[in-house]
Amino acid sequence: MMNLFYAPHIKLGEYKLDDSESKHLIKVLRMKEGDVVHFTDGKGFFYECEIALANPHGTVLKVNKKYEGEDKRDFQIHLAVAPTKNINRYEWFLEKATEFGTDRFIPFFSMHSERRIIKTDRLERVITAAVKQSLKSFHPVLEQPVDFKKLIKMPFSGQKFIAYIHPGVTAELSKVYKRGSNALILIGPEGDFSPEEVDMATAEGFQPVSLGPSRLRTETAGIAACHTVHLMNR
Repeated sequence: MMNLFYAPHIKLGEYKLDDSESKHLIKVLRMKEGDVVHFTDGKGFFYECEIALANPHGTVLKVNKKYEGEDKRDFQIHLAVAPTKNINRYEWFLEKATEFGTDRFIPFFSMHSERRIIKTDRLERVITAAVKQSLKSFHPVLEQPVDFKKLIKMPFSGQKFIAYIHPGVTAELSKVYKRGSNALILIGPEGDFSPEEVDMATAEGFQPVSLGPSRLRTETAGIAACHTVHLMNR
């Protein structure tokens, strides 16, 4: 299996890497001039490159070939998931949802949120590592954290869902999601959404849904929602 690297601005011809990727290639992997490496731009394309100058502070590539990845989809998955109290669980969610294939992550804070501070630069690194490990040509967008009231008013073209644990919520995501549709799915914090928040979301066009009979952790619910949409599109 090939090693994959990430350079969002890479293009055909000569391209100089930043310090981080240069050090990883030359110091850690001990690659040398003439070696072939593969990159993704995170926008759907892979690049076959040759190391022209092996400099740990600015490796120069000869980018010889550009080709389209095979992970392009005709639907998009946007996951708005409240950060968990244990941030390691949230990082796990980001990693696995990236492996499945997710287009956009939106952290948000709501009434029952136990964590209200996150380091998006660290989360971005987790996503990038998952992109490279799973050989994805698309890199998910990580939005800056937003307040719940702002989140539900964001424009979105597609179906909008809010996962909510309540006896009155009987519609299952797998039954109401329409194959081929873009989906924006809201997953609440450990304390779930408040009834008032669900009402506000419903007024903005979100449909309350169940993810099944089991009570799931926040990060597990995010993965379950992601997998459900992928499964319905097979």
